[in-house]
Amino acid sequence: MNPRALIIDDELQIRRLLRVALESAGYTVFEADSGQAGITEAAHVRPDVILLDMKLSDGDGMEVLKHLREWSETPIVVVSVRNSDRDKVDALDAGAEDYVSKPFSMAELMARIRAAQRKVRSLDEEPLLVIGDLTVNLALRRVLRAGKEIRLTPVEYALLRLLVRYAGRVLTHRQILRSVWGPNAEEHRLYLRVYINHLRKKIEPDPARPSLIQTEYGVGYRFALLGGEEPSSQPMSSGEDVEPDHLD
Repeated sequence: MNPRALIIDDELQIRRLLRVALESAGYTVFEADSGQAGITEAAHVRPDVILLDMKLSDGDGMEVLKHLREWSETPIVVVSVRNSDRDKVDALDAGAEDYVSKPFSMAELMARIRAAQRKVRSLDEEPLLVIGDLTVNLALRRVLRAGKEIRLTPVEYALLRLLVRYAGRVLTHRQILRSVWGPNAEEHRLYLRVYINHLRKKIEPDPARPSLIQTEYGVGYRFALLGGEEPSSQPMSSGEDVEPDHLD
């Protein structure tokens, strides 16, 4: 069976554009022009991916996102004209796999959709990740480059383990800090920058131009698969959350 995609957007032209691209990629496409219709359709068709606009005719897409996350684990990619860092962080924290701002490159959007559909790996089912000459063996807690073991501190390993487990998905600063340092560490963003920098020096082919741990400026980080479908991160609007160049 073809994978199923649900578009929740009140703009007819956008739905038509997305439908053409998705059907060309082999998806069976369903549409909803309002938040309530989208929730009903999601429950009925059980799509493999949902494309959700944040501005809908019957309310805020954020409420739809939160409602869907109460009962559905379907990957959700937000496609919205809103492009502030706050909007992106809020959507990702609420459970969206990714956030693409309008206008967008269709090639990039399709790459993000493919990345979003890579379900969170079960550590028991897929404990081994090989990317180029880097091997991350979660079962044995070993990291190797070109067959040679890389020594990581406990914090560095916990950070890498989290990023690898959610490979292809944007993790916000808050999500990472809470997972690695605990619920009281959300404001200690400097910890995260420093350890990301240390980790890149150990695992990146070129730490000055990271290809594995990519920065989503003002939002968080993404562990990208080399040679594949994740686009390089593009700088977003500047703001207080943007990391300095010497750290990222």
